[in-house]
Order: sequence, then structure tokens, then C-alpha cells
Amino acid sequence: MFPIVPRRGRAASSPGLTTHMLDVVAGKPAEGVLIDFAVLDADAYQPIKSVHTNADGRNAEPLLTPETMKVGQYQLTFHIADYFTRQGVVLPKPPFLDKAVIQFGIADAASHYHVPLLASPWTYTTYRGS
Repeated sequence: MFPIVPRRGRAASSPGLTTHMLDVVAGKPAEGVLIDFAVLDADAYQPIKSVHTNADGRNAEPLLTPETMKVGQYQLTFHIADYFTRQGVVLPKPPFLDKAVIQFGIADAASHYHVPLLASPWTYTTYRGS
């Protein structure tokens, strides 16, 4: 029987917001993707921060922590054309998809939200992950 090893870092059940991107063309995490994070304030999205993904396709720290989680509308903008161009993918000018913009709501500030992106130069999909 194998011993149970506790997970390191923030548990998925901890309140917060995380994200990552997978490159479905190469079948691997997308490293070095610029992600802009914003919150809806009145009728316009206001920037909170910009991050880059690491070798695992994730940003180093959660976008929102238990201390900063708030109910509201948010937006993630993944700069996918820049990423695929750096990977050597020849894209048309203009690219079919320049940025993947995901607008989503946080209804429960005591929950963990994970917003992954699976992308190619021609399509992307997202879901509420764990």
C-alpha cells in the first residue's frame, strides 16, 4: 500500500482564483503566456494585474487569495497569438484569434474558482475547474 502524501501549497478547496493554459497543438502546458486580469467596476473592466504563465502553464501565485476574494464579475485576457508566434507557429495577418477573453462571475467568495484555458491558434475552450 502506498502512503498518502499531503498536497503542498494552497488546497483547491481554499478560497481563491487560479488559472492555467494548455497548448493543445503541442499537447503541453503553455509557458510564457501574458494574462491580463481585470474586475468589472460600474460598466468597465478595470485592470488588477498582469501575469505570465510558468513552465507548468500556471501563474506563480493565485490571482485572488482568500483575503482578496470578492463577489463580482471578472475578466481574463490570454494573449494567445503572441504565445503561438513565439512557438514558431505561422499565423495569418491578422491572426484568427489574437486574444482569448473570458468573462466570468464569482458568486461565492468562500469558494475556490479555477479558470483553465485550452487553446490553439484556431479555437479555445474553458470551464470551471477544480
